[in-house]
Amino acid sequence: MSVGPADLATVQRWMHEALVFPRRVSREGIDGRLASFPGLSGAEGLAIYQRGYFLRIASCMREQFPALCHALGAPLFDDFVAEYIREQPPESHTLYDLGRRFPAFLDESRPDRDQPPEEREVWIDFMVDLARFERQMFVMFDAPGHEGKPFAAPETPNAQLRLQPAFALGAYRFPVAAYYHAVRQKQSVELPPAEPSFAALVRTDYVTRTVVLSAPEYLFLKAMTDGGGVDAGIEAVARHLGATPDEVRRSWVSAQGSRRRWMECGFFIAS
Repeated sequence: MSVGPADLATVQRWMHEALVFPRRVSREGIDGRLASFPGLSGAEGLAIYQRGYFLRIASCMREQFPALCHALGAPLFDDFVAEYIREQPPESHTLYDLGRRFPAFLDESRPDRDQPPEEREVWIDFMVDLARFERQMFVMFDAPGHEGKPFAAPETPNAQLRLQPAFALGAYRFPVAAYYHAVRQKQSVELPPAEPSFAALVRTDYVTRTVVLSAPEYLFLKAMTDGGGVDAGIEAVARHLGATPDEVRRSWVSAQGSRRRWMECGFFIAS
């Protein structure tokens, strides 16, 4: 018997529901839709697809969040992933966006979310921050970049300096960048104590680099990512340090200053 478009759409929706939410599907509903074969019932055949679906999702998430998987351990990480896809099923046909909402999910579903910040579980804060960093690292691989185009040069005036497209900035409650890279290098590493950390991600020649920042450096770059230029960054650092803009400007352009180092890292293009 042929299946019309309306019937096909209904079957597709039912199959999606059965894969993502297997507990919602009754045995009677399975037997009424899927054929059985000798040695393999419709429910058993569906179970193969259900397990394969989750294993594929879990494998992709482990690739996107390898350090978080290491920190939690694969079984617990997979449990979080299973809950995540039940609560927030994939919205896209591509797995690239699979982990986009995962850091927010971890934060919003934490059991102590209604407690004051100082009373929350510290290890959950670390996991959320680590997930945020890893997601940004993953996105940076395919972000629009500046490869093949000229970058700013030392003689480029400050007023013309702009951050390049493949650039991201993050502020964290833990040194998550150091933890991430230690895991990726297969080093023995323990969960670090809480300590504010700041990092920039920048991609040049299709290689992503992590640059650890001080608090003033973060404030400088944050002013630029918010739409300001170098002068806005200098003003932000001056306020933070209680210094004059001229003092900050002299430090910025000195031989040991951030301007030269960040240019070497490929932070800037000329507008």
